[in-house]
Amino acid sequence: MHALKILALSVSLLTVNVAVAVTQVRVVGLFPGAAVLNVDGQRKLVKVGQVGPGGVLVVSADSRGAVLRVDGVERAYSLSREYSEGFAEPTKKQLSVAKGVGGHYWVAGSVNSHPIQFMVDTGATSVALNDEHARRLGIDYRAVGIPLQVSTASGTARGWRVSLDRVKVGELEVLGVEAVVLEGGSPSEALLGMSFLGRVGWKVEQDVLVLESKY
Repeated sequence: MHALKILALSVSLLTVNVAVAVTQVRVVGLFPGAAVLNVDGQRKLVKVGQVGPGGVLVVSADSRGAVLRVDGVERAYSLSREYSEGFAEPTKKQLSVAKGVGGHYWVAGSVNSHPIQFMVDTGATSVALNDEHARRLGIDYRAVGIPLQVSTASGTARGWRVSLDRVKVGELEVLGVEAVVLEGGSPSEALLGMSFLGRVGWKVEQDVLVLESKY
């Protein structure tokens, strides 16, 4: 009888330990076919069908949530914020961006509340738009901009320096962002350059670009 009690106690303690391990699994980024996991403080982008830290398997993932197999049990997880060393939840806003077409980081955003798709370019001094982007965003760059000459891969192009009232990606919003509008079709994609990136924190981890507010 005494041996049975010890066995029962051991099973009980094992169950508690498993429960604690499960609570340390968080989904901190979601993408079509992949999720960013934080398991016991280890952060990694894991694709569907692959095993991440702690043996956690990503069964499915999309922008709404992920199904993970933890210790043989499948469970649905929604996006959660990360916690630091068990203390209070950080107030900083954060956005994780996975690599997309062409190995670039693409992020949906808005300029003055008008939607636009950005390609992140840390080599661009400022946000860069072509004249068609500017028209769609309602920017009268010839009237409000400062004319300048810009060197591009194709040569010299006419441009206008403007100030954008609000640029927003995810929950991150920056006011009064410098931008350059170029005449013609270059750049073909709207570039999210350092006039925005330099005013938020950013880093690359496991091929994931992490943007974070500075306050």
